[in-house]
Amino acid sequence: MAATWRSCLFHGRQDAGRAADGTVGAEPPSSLIMTDQTAHPTAHAGVTLQTLRSTVAPRVATILIVDDNAESRDLTRVTLEEKGHRVLLAASGEAAVESFARDHPECILLGVRMPGVDGPTVCRRIRALPGGSLVSIMFVTALHDLDTFDRALAAGGDDFMNKPFRPHELVVRVDALLKLRRLASERNELYIDIKRQRDALQRLQLQKELLISFLVHDLKNPVNAIDLQAQLVQRDRDAGDRAHRAAAKIRDEGHSQVRMITTMLDVIKADEGQLGPAREHIDLRSLIAEVIETMSVHAVAVNVALVNDCSALTLHADPNLVRRILENLVENAIRYSPEGGQVRVTIACVDLGIEMRVIDGGQGVPVDQRTRVFERFESGATTRSNRGLGLAFCKLAVEAHGGRIWIEDSSPGAAFCLWIKSAPGRAGHAEVPRIETGRRDRPGPSRCTSCT
Repeated sequence: MAATWRSCLFHGRQDAGRAADGTVGAEPPSSLIMTDQTAHPTAHAGVTLQTLRSTVAPRVATILIVDDNAESRDLTRVTLEEKGHRVLLAASGEAAVESFARDHPECILLGVRMPGVDGPTVCRRIRALPGGSLVSIMFVTALHDLDTFDRALAAGGDDFMNKPFRPHELVVRVDALLKLRRLASERNELYIDIKRQRDALQRLQLQKELLISFLVHDLKNPVNAIDLQAQLVQRDRDAGDRAHRAAAKIRDEGHSQVRMITTMLDVIKADEGQLGPAREHIDLRSLIAEVIETMSVHAVAVNVALVNDCSALTLHADPNLVRRILENLVENAIRYSPEGGQVRVTIACVDLGIEMRVIDGGQGVPVDQRTRVFERFESGATTRSNRGLGLAFCKLAVEAHGGRIWIEDSSPGAAFCLWIKSAPGRAGHAEVPRIETGRRDRPGPSRCTSCT
């Protein structure tokens, strides 16, 4: 989340055109005509918009990659060479300083922790060399702390990017850095102001991430304490039925809070590319029975029946993520089911994988809203909105397994469907469950015959 969000802030709303390769081109002031060498003021009235766009469009540049990790160097090199850039490599700080003095690159991607001379020291040395004040330097590191960010900026860095990153994001950040430097050669005061604002926003984002992390971890302690006290009440034989029901309700709400907290953490992990499933073989019928037992208190409170319509099937996936996917979908189904209705969970072997469905009898989801409900904090005209992160987490967790999630009509109600490949091997079951029929709103997988 952090890296992508910061990249968007960096470009702001100054981007108006999109280059042929998909990168966004910034609109320069109409008083500038820029060549590959310099930028000149002009009063020519016949300057066209296309001319202005071409003056700051991404062009081939010489880029120096400084990283002591050979695999990381090669990945970054391939990414930039595919965009036509000339790439130089340096495995140490000393080699980076020598390469800059010899080859005069326009941009440097610099690590922070390296054997011998570290990144900030290398940055200061390069800035002190002839031409060093004009080169663009972006620190690329796996460190996320504020101290590293402040050291990098104090040493003279122009930008700061966290690992892991997406290749497209790296290209966009490098192109933007080169464009900003070229514009800065003519508009130095404006560049300094924009950079100061950008740095302040990046620092604020890091503080926000740290605050979220602290809050999420600290919130778990009181919730767990509340759950423990509720368990003590449930075990007290002298407490009446009313107290036992209240304790069960407290525990149910506490479990909902834990799901929300854990979901927030996992959404942050997914944004950073770190949501990796720990796969093992799962007995789905038993897991779904546990999910229904967990959600039963909430269902009873609103007079909704939960039905486990599942056969004995196994799935090779992360049991914790699958459990929380189903808990979020069942909770969502309960919320939108009418009083006296029911929520059914079904599973079937499909295309060498498992298709799971959570079906309710509510108002359904309009076709034009079925993608939006999986977006974060989505609340639109539809009566089925995602007011938090639950459905967004489901989409991220399913896609982390290489699967897909979608919505179908249930007549009445909605069927939230997900498919996860059962690899390695194939799904196995004792009996074939009854397949729900109905119109598909997008092409779905064909029924698997290899595991029947």
